[in-house]
Amino acid sequence: MIVGHGDVGQRVSRLLVTSGRGRQAVQALALSRNPERAEQLHAQAVRPLWGDLDDPDSLRRLAGIATRVLHLAPPPAPAAGDEHWWLDTRTTALLRALRLRSLPRSLVYASTSGVYGDCQGQWVSETRSVAPTTARAQRRVNAELAVRFAGRSGLRASILRIPGIYAPDREGGTPRTRLLRGTAVLQSADDVYTNHIHADDLARACLLALWRGKPQRIYHASDDTQLKMGDYFDLAADLYGLDRPPRISREQAQTELPASLLSFMSESRRLSNQRLKRELRLRLRYPTVTEGLQS
Repeated sequence: MIVGHGDVGQRVSRLLVTSGRGRQAVQALALSRNPERAEQLHAQAVRPLWGDLDDPDSLRRLAGIATRVLHLAPPPAPAAGDEHWWLDTRTTALLRALRLRSLPRSLVYASTSGVYGDCQGQWVSETRSVAPTTARAQRRVNAELAVRFAGRSGLRASILRIPGIYAPDREGGTPRTRLLRGTAVLQSADDVYTNHIHADDLARACLLALWRGKPQRIYHASDDTQLKMGDYFDLAADLYGLDRPPRISREQAQTELPASLLSFMSESRRLSNQRLKRELRLRLRYPTVTEGLQS
């Protein structure tokens, strides 16, 4: 069962439908709150399950229905003034529903590498303590804790910490639009390391984690790219035959760039993906963004 059947979820279901696992056919299920998606899901050979993560009572029917669960849905955006802004109520509701009957064999939760906060460009392994600096990352930490707590009840739960997802066939999945706008990036001295994963490789990592993930285990779903953000945009510009973006200082960025961009420029880290390769045995189809952007 795929909870959060967006771009990555659809890539996962396509893999399930086209390849299955071994000789046994696998039925892909997708949770949806929109009955209008029924025709689309059936066309993808996916069985729709109607429910809303924001309506816990609607999730009771999910109990015992799936042997493996992939949770890709993001936490809800809290209302203004919500004193419980740090809680992921969706993950809590899903886990409560799954516990009503026999637990699935495995559950994989798609989290974010943003839970680490700023690591000042250091290499980061899965054993590093979390230090979220944004509200959205704090809600991801809360979801991770709920998933790991559920693992104490016998659920084989794994967590994927995911960096920036890209793909040429993904909406907004490449730097092209930003390059065409001429949006500036940080000068080298102020720049930050960013991490990436192609959406197709992420879909494969999700499936492998469902079958090979160890209980209570965290994995970095990241590729081998070692680039600072500005260098990434320079690379993309060269591949597309576009002008490289202008470089500005961090001080200039504070006044010239929107807060949404600045938040990504305030954290620097390099994710180790050795556990992903060693334990899940994922062979990256796009080892770096160079191959991925050309795909």
